[in-house]
Amino acid sequence: MKNIRNFCIIAHIDHGKSTLADRLLEYTQTVSSKDLQSQVLDNMDLERERGITIKSHAIQMNYKLGDEEYIFNLIDTPGHVDFSYEVSRSIAACEGALLIIDATQGIQAQTISNLYMAIEHDLEIIPIMNKMDMDSAMPEEVADQIIELLGCELEDIIRASGKTGMGIEAILKAIVERIPAPVGDPNAPLQALIFDSMFNPFRGIIAYFKIVNGTINKGDLVKFVATEKEYEADEVGVLQLDMIPKKSLSAGNVGYIISGIKTSKEVKVGDTITHVKRPCDEAIAGFEEVKPMVFAGVYPIDAEDFEDLRISLEKLQLNDASLSFDPESSAALGFGFRCGFLGMLHMEIIQERLDREFDMNVITTVPNVSYRVHTKKGELLEVHNPSELPDVMLIDVIEEPYIRASVITTTDFIGPIMTLCLGKRGELVKQEYVSGNRIELIYDMPLGEIVFDFYDKLKSISKGYASFDYHISGFRPSKLIKLDILLNGEPVDALSSLIHIDNAYSLGRRMCERLKELIPRQQFEIAIQAAIGSKIIARETIKALRKDVTAKCYGGDVSRKRKLLEKQKRGKKRMKQIGSVEVPQKAFLAVLKLD
Repeated sequence: MKNIRNFCIIAHIDHGKSTLADRLLEYTQTVSSKDLQSQVLDNMDLERERGITIKSHAIQMNYKLGDEEYIFNLIDTPGHVDFSYEVSRSIAACEGALLIIDATQGIQAQTISNLYMAIEHDLEIIPIMNKMDMDSAMPEEVADQIIELLGCELEDIIRASGKTGMGIEAILKAIVERIPAPVGDPNAPLQALIFDSMFNPFRGIIAYFKIVNGTINKGDLVKFVATEKEYEADEVGVLQLDMIPKKSLSAGNVGYIISGIKTSKEVKVGDTITHVKRPCDEAIAGFEEVKPMVFAGVYPIDAEDFEDLRISLEKLQLNDASLSFDPESSAALGFGFRCGFLGMLHMEIIQERLDREFDMNVITTVPNVSYRVHTKKGELLEVHNPSELPDVMLIDVIEEPYIRASVITTTDFIGPIMTLCLGKRGELVKQEYVSGNRIELIYDMPLGEIVFDFYDKLKSISKGYASFDYHISGFRPSKLIKLDILLNGEPVDALSSLIHIDNAYSLGRRMCERLKELIPRQQFEIAIQAAIGSKIIARETIKALRKDVTAKCYGGDVSRKRKLLEKQKRGKKRMKQIGSVEVPQKAFLAVLKLD
């Protein structure tokens, strides 16, 4: 056990984690040169295309220092704020972390929040300055920032480059010397923490675990504590580029178990595996249940695909434990699911994965956050969907979730960023200089305001230099109203939204204008209206497509023309009564991107 090292790589998005992991795998010859490609551990096409890590990936390496052979279990983690739950699970399975900081950009918001998460779990931190080969690197300045943040010595910081391979030897040595070996008793009752799982169509569900105490052998009868289900361990092994089966694994190791589990509900990330004959006294205190921030309805385009969508979402949930979903129905879209996501990028990725991996065509409704409604009877309701809102006369007060947001930027962009935050109803809590000309702004803001486009706007006004991180700080009462969109007097529940009273009029007007452009013309006139309760605040009309019925009358009495026009008018009126208006998927998406 003394020769095992478990560590993860944490950093802000785009600071070069996956590239550095590639070099470590290459240097320890875990990956042969023919299998080597950039972002080796990112096995989803989506990750490669976007250049981001979405899933944590575990891999084992062997390294020789002097006469000693060491086993390294590395977990590469995502950097984006939407996937911070993946990071928390990886940290729970490790004793140390490589903190990677881009020498051209310095410390950013996600660096700090991931670091605090690692410190809370008592991980040994190895600071690494990456991208040292670039002309725009600022090693002295960034080193000062790291020393200020960590309180370490200058010589503790390793200078490296994932591209050229500089400093890789020093990193591997530091892992051996600085990161402690796992502690645990191989002879105690088995205690293993599940930190990830995946679905294999041939083998069922594969759970990834870290053994804290005890030993697991092939063929053992094991029990999952939370679900209380018992299985036989058909295969256990370690994770390299492929799965390598082993006869047994003991305390301190990271590995996988295949036991023919078919239903996804039986494996919970954060659960404990133990032996049936000699169970452990208590489950491992894993990580907390994830709380979704953004809710949206996901509906199959074809109503017959409802069951397929359920199966697809269950398989996705195995691979991504932060996705949650419950069935719901909508008057406009039929049966579907109310899904909870960690943010807008997470929602976009799930949509893409449903399309690519499961061939599911879905419609996603306008995303919103969860609200608390206090009724006049003294009840407290949690509302995820504007259509669940009780009657206006019964509501006493509506509370919305607030976040504490931290934005780190250079002084050049403070003005525009403050304007953006104030426009989103933010309140400045404090601002302080991190180092040099870098400043941290702390804001309290409503989560509902930042859900749509805050991150994109922040990046564009700061030319990509501002970094953003947030956590939920609680609920506050707010003046919120329900904005409905009506088509020919019929409300479209998928386009309803809960919105602050100050923004309702402008949003209602813009939505009507946008829908007028996107809804195709019909044989009858369509009225698009925005309404608050029974009060119409905006209206647009889509004119009917009309056939020239008087074309065959040349000359003659005007009453003949009038008779034909009257007949057409009656037909249009009848058509309007029975005609229905289809809202295209494009319109749902366009409403999100109104700006």
